[in-house]
Amino acid sequence: MTIVKKIVQTLKREAATRGLYHTILMNLSYLLAFTRGYFYKCIYFKNIHSSLFALQANSKIEIFNKNSRIIMGKFVFMRKNVSVRIDFDGQLFLGEKVFINDNCNINCVNKISIGKHTKIAPNVCINDHDHNYKNVSNQHLVKGEVIIGENVWIGSNVVILRNTHIGNNAVIGAGSVVKGNVPANTLFLNKKEEKLLPFFNSKEKRSIL
Repeated sequence: MTIVKKIVQTLKREAATRGLYHTILMNLSYLLAFTRGYFYKCIYFKNIHSSLFALQANSKIEIFNKNSRIIMGKFVFMRKNVSVRIDFDGQLFLGEKVFINDNCNINCVNKISIGKHTKIAPNVCINDHDHNYKNVSNQHLVKGEVIIGENVWIGSNVVILRNTHIGNNAVIGAGSVVKGNVPANTLFLNKKEEKLLPFFNSKEKRSIL
């Protein structure tokens, strides 16, 4: 009964500030998003372990391996055009009330963990792997991990690369490219400089020798 009372009070408060019509439309959108989340949970019932989570329009989850897992806390919310792809033995952990804004991409083949109450702005890309462009082995991908703490704010157009650890309460400035360790309670700003670094792949090395 307490939950119902709280919901009614919230709806009244929203209607007073937004207007009744827009409040109804907004909550219908939320209801549809949670329905889409349940749909994906049914499709990948062996791979997704979660309570309620939301996927708005055009967002999708793709799981390509029976060993891949997504573990989500309650009320994870993904807005429009979010793409989550998991392959191999990938393990994706999303804490309670993680919010992922429009047009974000998460690609996991090993381990990505995002702590509770973390908020991710639009157009963010998170990868726990690189393509093996140096071709020094037969592996197509070089795998690592991404660990993002609790209550982290990630600004728009950020790229987070493999082997990155971001501490609790950190803020990642918009447009940053992040690789390595970001301590807790810090603001990370990335100064970008153009560099051209030559490299040889394994075939070119053999031909030179």
